[in-house]
Amino acid sequence: MANTIINTTLNAATNARFPSKYYDRQLLESAKTRFVHAEFGQKRPIPRNSGKYVNFRRWNLFNPSNAVRGLVEGITPNGQTLTQTDVEAMVKQYGAYVEVTDLLDLTAYDSVINDSAELLGEQLGTVIEWVTRDAMCSGSNVQYAGGKTARNLLTSSDKLTTQEIRKAVRTLKKNKARPFCEDGRQPHFICICSPESTYDLQNDEMWRNVSTYSNSEAIYSGEIGRLFGVVFVESTEAKIYTQTLLNHVSAATTSSKEFVLKDEPSEEEIEYLSQGGNKIMIGDKEYTLAAENSYDPATKTVRLAEAATLSADAVVWSDDASSKSNDFGTDRSQPVHATLVFGKDAYGVIDVEGKGAVQLIVKPHGSSGTADPLDQRATVGAKVAAYTAAILNDLWLVRIEHTVS
Repeated sequence: MANTIINTTLNAATNARFPSKYYDRQLLESAKTRFVHAEFGQKRPIPRNSGKYVNFRRWNLFNPSNAVRGLVEGITPNGQTLTQTDVEAMVKQYGAYVEVTDLLDLTAYDSVINDSAELLGEQLGTVIEWVTRDAMCSGSNVQYAGGKTARNLLTSSDKLTTQEIRKAVRTLKKNKARPFCEDGRQPHFICICSPESTYDLQNDEMWRNVSTYSNSEAIYSGEIGRLFGVVFVESTEAKIYTQTLLNHVSAATTSSKEFVLKDEPSEEEIEYLSQGGNKIMIGDKEYTLAAENSYDPATKTVRLAEAATLSADAVVWSDDASSKSNDFGTDRSQPVHATLVFGKDAYGVIDVEGKGAVQLIVKPHGSSGTADPLDQRATVGAKVAAYTAAILNDLWLVRIEHTVS
C-alpha cells in the first residue's frame, strides 16, 4: 500500500476552548475500538532517525537429530552455529483531515470538534486494522474448508465448523506454535473471525460463551467465546474475498478481440482488467486478457488474447471467490471469509502506542499565511506517523478460508 493522505472536506469546527490533549485522547480512544488484528502481534517500536525499515528477528531451532545420537566418550562434538531469520518491513504513514470554514467555527456547537476527532480516529483505526489484517492474510499456510484445494472451489456447504477449528489447532501444535498465556489464563491460541463466521459456530454444543467463564479470568476486548483451546475474538474488519469483476458487455461483437464494458467499472475491476494474462468469464466461457494493453480506461475497452463473438449484456465476471452456484445468482460467486487462528509471535506490528500512534493535528484559522489571506480555513487532521505489520512465522498462523450462511 502506498503512502496515503486522504483529503476530505467536511463541515467541522476548531475550537480553542478545548485543550489539545483532550482531543488527542478522544482521537486515540476512537481508533482503539477498531484494534483487533493489531492487538495480538509482537510489538516493536522503531527508534527515531533509524530509517524506514524495522527488522524482526527470531532464532532458528537446533535440529534434535544432531544430538540424539549421544556423545562418544572422551570426544568433544562439533559446536553448533546460532542462526537467525530476519523479517524486514517498511513503515509507512497514513493520514486524513477535514477542512473547516470560519463561518462554521463561529456558529457551530462545541461538540463538533469532538465528533470530527472521533470520526478521524474511527477512519485511521480502521486503516491500521486493514493494514495489519492484509499482512496477516498474505501468508501461505492456508486451510480451505471442506477439504477443498483452492478458493474458487469452495461451495455454499464449505462453512466454518468445529472440525475446521480442530484441524487448524492440530496444524499449530504440530508446528510448535507458542500459545498465549498472559494474565494467568490457561494457554490458548487466538482466532479472529467475522460475525458471520461465529454465527455458524455458535450452534455447536461445545461452544463456550464468555458469560460462562470464571470471573477471575481476563477477557480480551471483543472476545466472544472459546473452543478447543482457542479464544475467539470477533472483528467486523475480518478479511472477506469477494468477486473482483462483475460487469456486462455493452454491444454485441463478431469475431473480435475487443469489446466495451457497459457498466462503469470500479477501481478493483480496472486493476484486474489491466493485468494482461488474467482470466475472465463471459457468460459460461473463459477468456484470457491480452498480454499488453488489456484495458483502455478512456473507452472502457477490454482486449482479449483471442477473438470472441459476444452478445450485448453478456455477463463479464471473474472466478476468484467461491465456486459459482445458482445459490448465489447467475454468474455470481459467494464471498469467502478468512478466519485466522494463530499463536504468540506469529506476526509483528509497530507499537501503536509509540511511533505508530494516531496523532491529532489542528491548524487554526490564520495559520496558513498568504495561502489563506482572509483567515477562512482551518483543518483538523490525524496522522499515523509510522506503521507496518508482517508475518514472523508463517507456520504459526493458519488462514481458514470458507463460506458463510
